[in-house]
Amino acid sequence: MSFQPSISLGSGYKSILDSLTTAVLVLGNDLTIRYLNPAAESLFETSMTRSQGLPLKDVLLDSADALKTLYAAAGNGQSYTRREAEFALLSGSRLTVDYSVTPISLDPTELLIEIQPRDRLMRISREEDIISQQETTRILVRGMAHEIKNPLGGIRGAAQLLDRELNDEDQREYTRVIIDEADRLRSLVDRMLGPNKALKIAPTNIHEVLERVRTLVEAESRGRVRLKRDYDPSIPEFPGDKEQLIQAFLNIARNAMEAAFENEGASPSDVPPTITFRTRALRQFTIGHRRHRLVCRADIIDNGPGIPADLLQNIFYPMISGRASGTGLGLSITQSIIGQHRGLVECESEPGRTDFIIFLPLEDNQ
Repeated sequence: MSFQPSISLGSGYKSILDSLTTAVLVLGNDLTIRYLNPAAESLFETSMTRSQGLPLKDVLLDSADALKTLYAAAGNGQSYTRREAEFALLSGSRLTVDYSVTPISLDPTELLIEIQPRDRLMRISREEDIISQQETTRILVRGMAHEIKNPLGGIRGAAQLLDRELNDEDQREYTRVIIDEADRLRSLVDRMLGPNKALKIAPTNIHEVLERVRTLVEAESRGRVRLKRDYDPSIPEFPGDKEQLIQAFLNIARNAMEAAFENEGASPSDVPPTITFRTRALRQFTIGHRRHRLVCRADIIDNGPGIPADLLQNIFYPMISGRASGTGLGLSITQSIIGQHRGLVECESEPGRTDFIIFLPLEDNQ
């Protein structure tokens, strides 16, 4: 089936649409695809030749209600706009978009659809929120550390002086408890503040970091967890602190290991506890307000029960943990280390799949 320009979409209009950066497609009154401009081909990961004549539902999988609305628009000639609709592509990717539908001819009716992707804007907005939360948390923890550590120093010093004055060993046991607890609280506050050492920047290979983490997790799990690799070998070295990055990734991997164990043996048909280490190179990628020529994306994915939605937005705050035995400091420390490398950590979670996503610039980020 070849494209035949309608009365409302002549060759001149088609030439204009081909030059637009906005994704545009034209549907017949039976919702088959008549035309895709190059921007739509790129957005939907398909081609005009492959898609022309196919029903829209075979290329873009939207809700049944949306298809009914499109049929109604074709029937009554009414325009409408929908915000933040989600499309599932044949490739398995998902898009969040705004789109407007406009009838462009009377007989037969055709629909012109303009589509604006929202994923990039939503991701940038989400990253700005994360960075803002991280900075707010850092200020809060520093202020709290100052207010706690000063009195603790006085309490510890007074307990030491008292300990020297006491001759009764039973009474001195109480002063030692005070000293030990003051030290424990000081150590806890220091851990909340995260690493206080300057980064030791050197050429770093992300796969060396992940392989070290994988080896440690394999030893700690004693072979009970299946570890999968999905690496992009083309990713170059970048300036980083290898030891601190190992600590950052290890904090995530240990959480993933414990989460994966929660599903172990739930039913005979369940897959074994699995953690996947994945890397990809991203070009012209924005982190916060800065656009980077090349960025490494590293994913640590587990098949555990997932993170509850009410906890997901707060997991990078200190002392927030989904486990009774957790301290809630590991992810906060990870976020701090990655932040020092001008990177970012995100998390996506649903039952059976939790994905921690780490973005690290591959150019000199200091």
